[in-house]
Amino acid sequence: MAQRLRPSSFSIMGYPIKSLRPVGISVASFAAVAGGTVLFILEGVPRVQKDILQKLPLIGSYWTGREKPASDNPF
Repeated sequence: MAQRLRPSSFSIMGYPIKSLRPVGISVASFAAVAGGTVLFILEGVPRVQKDILQKLPLIGSYWTGREKPASDNPF
């Protein structure tokens, strides 16, 4: 009679997934806050407005049509 194989528990570098879940949640929360902070700081950069912020589904229209006057453009 063939022996039935039991699936081993999945682990990353020897740590089972159950013990890594709280760390993953903390890391994901920190990454979300850090990403939001970077977007908040870079909100005034025209390239960020055009490539990222205007493409957001509900609030992207806020950044369309917001042209800087030529006198305020440092480039």
